[in-house]
Amino acid sequence: QVQLVESGGGLVQAGGSLRLSCAASGRTFSRYAMGWFRQAPGKERDFVAALNWNGDITFYADSVKGRFTISRDNAKNTVYLQMSSLKPEDTAVYYCAQYRGAHIMELTLREAAYWGQGTQVTVSS
Repeated sequence: QVQLVESGGGLVQAGGSLRLSCAASGRTFSRYAMGWFRQAPGKERDFVAALNWNGDITFYADSVKGRFTISRDNAKNTVYLQMSSLKPEDTAVYYCAQYRGAHIMELTLREAAYWGQGTQVTVSS
């Protein structure tokens, strides 16, 4: 059974940084693309960032480009999201997702096969 466990969320002031982690178990981590999505109160869950099985191809939402960096450590079965220059509009529950395959075909929820439970990120102004 696949499990994705996020950590690293919290409260930070605008301009600050946080690093989210997602530890995966249940199937061979290095075979699958991974991603991060977020959901603000009253809004739909949106794509944030994703990377392919070995991390050499990355994708970002326009709203986070240049501020967020996604990476993975296949030896540790973990994907990370380094968030810098945080803004109040980044406030959301952040979800880790494991994709259906090694590569990312589209930047939508449909590509995700498994989800973590989410971690809250709150950015104060």
